[in-house]
Amino acid sequence: MSGLYFEQFAVDQVIEHELRRTVTEADNTFFSVMTMNPQPLHLDAEFSANTEFGQRLVNSLFTLGLMIGLTVGETTLGTTIANLGMTDVTFPKPVFHGDTVRSVTKVISKRESKSRPDAGLVQFEHTAFNQRGEMVARCLRMALMKRKGVAA
Repeated sequence: MSGLYFEQFAVDQVIEHELRRTVTEADNTFFSVMTMNPQPLHLDAEFSANTEFGQRLVNSLFTLGLMIGLTVGETTLGTTIANLGMTDVTFPKPVFHGDTVRSVTKVISKRESKSRPDAGLVQFEHTAFNQRGEMVARCLRMALMKRKGVAA
């Protein structure tokens, strides 16, 4: 499977990504430890049991990465030059161990690059949902995308 080139995206295009992922305790623990995040909400079952959530929360940066990662195969696999930024990141509901996450992408805008004839800019809105259909994450992402058949 290959990603799409700049010309293949259309404003308001919506992609419902088929790939889903169930988040495990190991995912959350490894990610938190690898990123030097000792937050007990992610790592300490006893501490978390006494919070309003009653259990550990999945690290929100893992959720952000997973949300975008689930979109790569059908959007940017092999066709992105660079991520230029992510804004308006929100986490309206927490993700817990055992939740299954799916992503939806909407193309918000696109324009040809002014400085690179081989590229264009595409702004995506990525949204993630759990198995209950609750939105768990959202962000806007600007990507510099390859143009089809245009040499660098």
